Formats: sequence, C-alpha cells, structure tokens
Amino acid sequence: MLQALMWGGIAGSALFIGGLIGIKFKINKKLLAFIMAFGSGVLIGAAAFEMLIVEAEEAGLIPTIIGFMGGAIVFTIFNFILAKKGANQRKRSRKNPEGHSGLAIFIGTIIDSLPEAIVIGISMIDTNVSLALVVAIFMSNLPEGLSSTIGLMEDNYSKTKILFMWGVVFVLTSLCSWGGYTLLDNASENVVAIINTFAAGGIVAMVSSTMMPEAYEDGGPSVGLITSIGLMVSLVLSV
Repeated sequence: MLQALMWGGIAGSALFIGGLIGIKFKINKKLLAFIMAFGSGVLIGAAAFEMLIVEAEEAGLIPTIIGFMGGAIVFTIFNFILAKKGANQRKRSRKNPEGHSGLAIFIGTIIDSLPEAIVIGISMIDTNVSLALVVAIFMSNLPEGLSSTIGLMEDNYSKTKILFMWGVVFVLTSLCSWGGYTLLDNASENVVAIINTFAAGGIVAMVSSTMMPEAYEDGGPSVGLITSIGLMVSLVLSV
C-alpha cells in the first residue's frame, strides 16, 4: 500500500521538479523538445507493452478494445472542452493565447496525469511495480511541468502559485496510485482490463495531441529518432 503511494508520488513529482527547473533555469527549447520526444516514445511504449498487450493476453481483445477506444474518445472530448478554455497549449513554454485560463491548464494537467497514476497502482496488485511505466510517466511529466511553468510565468503567474499547483497534482497522483492498488485489488479481470486500457487510450491520445506536436515544432525532424529511442528504452524496461 505504501509502495503504491511512493511510486505514484515519484511519477507525479516530475511535474514539481520540472516546475522548479523552469523557475530556476532558462532551458533551450530544442533541448526541451528532445526531452519531450524521448518521453513520448517511452510513454507510448509503456501503453503498448505494459497495458495493451498484457490485457489483450489476459482478458481478451473485446475489453481491451472497449477500454482503449473509450479512453481515447473521452480524453479527446475533454481536450476539445479545455481547448475552448485556452488550455490546448498547456504543455507549451511560450506565452499562452489570449483568453486562456490558468485553471483550465491546471485541470488539463490533472486529466493528463491521474489515469497514469491509477495504472501504476493497478500494476502492483499481482506483481512488483512496472519500472517501465514509472519511468515513462516521469519522463513525460518532467517536460510538461517545465514547459507549462515557463508558459504560466510568461502570463505573470507567481512562482508560489505555480509550485502550489504542481504540489497538488503530486499529492493527487500519489492518492490515485494508492486508490488503483487498494480499490481494484478484488476487481474482476475484465474491469481491471477496461480501466487499464482506458488509461492507455487516454495516454496515447494525450501524447499524440499535445506532446509530439510541440516536440516536432521546436525540435525538428530529429525528434522522430529520439522518440524511437524512447520507445526502445520502454521495450528494454518491459522485458
């Protein structure tokens, strides 16, 4: 139980750490793009190797497809809503567009992060924590916290307020990991599969619509290779 809290906290702490780095140092956009590309590859690999393949083998294709497509659809709907509130560029390090909402950016970050934390807890029910999953989530959260912090500072958000926001997400990710471990311990195989793959669908939709576009825009064609390296790292951690 405590381990679920700890591993969820470690994954979620990357947002806070990224925020601190964004406040203290001036980060080259190309370097940030490379980190984001690598994190994208690791995260896509974790969704495929640690969630989809495992659940397809254990629970079958039907719950896997239902969960995955459900997660992708729900995330996309939320993303449309958040885009109207100005949070469609929440991972970007430039000044946010006119009429954006800091609260929407905060909510968007929670929507991005919490399903991943629940999956960490689920992964610990029958075995040790999935290192590939923790690394993947950490590597995706770090540039998100960094770039979002820079963007919010450009909009004159105070450093204290920004770090408080990331601190809240850190606490929530720890609790969600704990909840995934404790509340779903006796759930049926199909229920676990749908929840797990629902998160996987949300992760892939999130990476495709937020992380990868910015990585390419700021890093150029070389981010394709870096993303591929991240995917291979995820595979190595999974086997």
